[in-house]
Amino acid sequence: MSDLTSLTLTQVRDKLAAKDVSATETTTTCIDRIAATEPSIKALLHYDPQNALDQAKALDAAGRKPEQTLFGVPLVIKDAICVKDAPTTCASKILERFVPFYDAFVIERLKSRGAVILGKANMDEFAMGSSTENSAFAVTRNPWDLERVPGGSSGGSAASVAAGQCFAALGTDTGGSIRQPASFCGVVGLKPTYGRVSRYGLVAYGSSLDQIGPLTRTPADAAAVLTAIAGHDPRDSTCSPSESSDYESELAKATDLKGVRLGVPEEYWGEGVDDEVRSACQSAIDSAAELGAEIVPVSMPHTKYAVATYYVLAMAEASSNLARFDGVRYGYRDPNAEELIDMYETSRTTGFGDEVKRRIMLGTYVLSAGYYDAYYRKAARVRRLIRQDYLDAFERCDILVGPVSPFTAFKVDEKTADPLQMYLSDIFTLSLNLAGLPGLSLPVGLGSVSSMPIGLQMIGPAFSESSLLCSAHVLAKAMPTMTNPSGLV
Repeated sequence: MSDLTSLTLTQVRDKLAAKDVSATETTTTCIDRIAATEPSIKALLHYDPQNALDQAKALDAAGRKPEQTLFGVPLVIKDAICVKDAPTTCASKILERFVPFYDAFVIERLKSRGAVILGKANMDEFAMGSSTENSAFAVTRNPWDLERVPGGSSGGSAASVAAGQCFAALGTDTGGSIRQPASFCGVVGLKPTYGRVSRYGLVAYGSSLDQIGPLTRTPADAAAVLTAIAGHDPRDSTCSPSESSDYESELAKATDLKGVRLGVPEEYWGEGVDDEVRSACQSAIDSAAELGAEIVPVSMPHTKYAVATYYVLAMAEASSNLARFDGVRYGYRDPNAEELIDMYETSRTTGFGDEVKRRIMLGTYVLSAGYYDAYYRKAARVRRLIRQDYLDAFERCDILVGPVSPFTAFKVDEKTADPLQMYLSDIFTLSLNLAGLPGLSLPVGLGSVSSMPIGLQMIGPAFSESSLLCSAHVLAKAMPTMTNPSGLV
């Protein structure tokens, strides 16, 4: 990385505010970094250097305004979020030619704050996957080891930040799709409370689970991006009307963890967690205790049902949401179809990938008349029990901590033949989506065996992003310094 691209978002923002660099210089440096790294990692599905430079030059010409808190900072956006006049494919052939005529709410916010939109990041098709191997267009590689996956489904966003192509990226999290790739790539990933950030302009996967959030290099950077994108939006009926905070300014008050009760669920440390993950996370918890935190053992007895519950509900919602992609309204239509029903069938058969078709079929099955009570209704009831586990735990502690993933980034093609093993990589992340809570992945070092990044997951009560970011900000200073990714020059 160059001196500039190795900086954090807040550091480069300070340089821009002091006029040590211009928005054009910052953007040019990122474009150069993309040119050097993109052939190796394939993090982006679409980027237009000239468009990015035009945005930066316009900002420089107009000058910085007080409300432009992200003035001149280049960002990357997951390809499930609509950006006006830029392709939004969800990494799917069925949306290959879809170009939105409007910006998502979060893009409106970022542009009004002066951010430069560099491009769209690769992902698992329709956010269905944990490795970014399910993209219809490319397999993204982990910048720490090009033989390994970056995680998913926001793997392109995480890899882009880790490789220094941008200073922050937006991802989406339905069952861990921000936190797991952040853990695999050694960056910070924040999944906000459901309803904290508007989903207007996000292509839906699981409507009761999806949430947009930032991937950054530090908790302070995450606070800066969340401050920009959080807030009420009347176009999303699930968006909270409550006022959002200035998360960034609140970090200045955090100096230690005295008085913070960290809950450690016993179910998060059982069989299947690699020793190097267990060791790194335990060291981070020990550091938190040295900073003044009180460690509280807790139990989450319904955790063992989370994977099954999540996949029944998520696939049911996905089968409903993806019914709109039929070859008529959006994107791809099979040119060989001879009549209407044939056109529906061949467009969806050709346009969707195998993982998406698998989830549509499973979702349709659990919603069918003969099995609705046996699967969907029962899963909805278990979801309430899982949420109650969290509510009970937060009566005894302020923040829950545990591993993000049982293992570090696995090798490309290692788990593609066994979808169930792939689903289990999200075993510690998806339960909080069922409960609608915020969670954060904090890098806590490299594995002693794999030499790959490991993330500590921090989970808070609903709308506790401020205390979550403050605690992560303090703890991050005690963690080993993450060097530049070893898989790239």
